[in-house]
Amino acid sequence: MNSIAQFVKDRRKLLGITQTDLAAKAGVGLRFIRELEQGKESLRMDKVNDVLALFSHELGPVAVKRESAE
Repeated sequence: MNSIAQFVKDRRKLLGITQTDLAAKAGVGLRFIRELEQGKESLRMDKVNDVLALFSHELGPVAVKRESAE
């Protein structure tokens, strides 16, 4: 599972709120929350940020380790 999906699921459970409650608080649909927590690869970044903002986080660039082309 990707780290954003796991992060959101863990934080939601830690706070004891349902997916429905999280969707309402973030202003997104329940389907979006389900897809996010399931690790769907193509989601709107603005909506992901709406959810992450509830946990005082946002999306940002992350360095990727690449193998050398030798």
